[in-house]
Amino acid sequence: MTRFRGAELAQRGITPDCVQTIELVRDVLARVGDKWTLLTITALASGALRFTALHEQVAGISQRMLSQTLRALTRDGLVTRTAYPEVPPRVEYALTPLGRSLSEAVDGLVLWVRDHQRDIARNRDEFDQAPAANPAVPPHA
Repeated sequence: MTRFRGAELAQRGITPDCVQTIELVRDVLARVGDKWTLLTITALASGALRFTALHEQVAGISQRMLSQTLRALTRDGLVTRTAYPEVPPRVEYALTPLGRSLSEAVDGLVLWVRDHQRDIARNRDEFDQAPAANPAVPPHA
């Protein structure tokens, strides 16, 4: 949230604690709403992985994006990065207890999608086949 937005909320009588909470909630939702974060958390749910193994499990992610995702997850305390003093160097990534609790929430979302995937696909097909019935929504919006 921008400083302007925070100042606007403060002017409306929202306490600094609430502004700070709102900012954190928005930031965390942006993080966990990112597809690479969700896929990385899901891949690490089975245990610690080296970068290459993790990269293989998260289909479609570039090495650069995986590095950025892991850095952000580490910063948030959701993932640990452990470097072993070996030759060649070995680095493993694992979920922290906080990351495991997020993984449980993600599992719930994945199960919900699995349970409702046919309904979602059917609704999408019906919507896409009847664009005239949805004039307020431009096609391919």
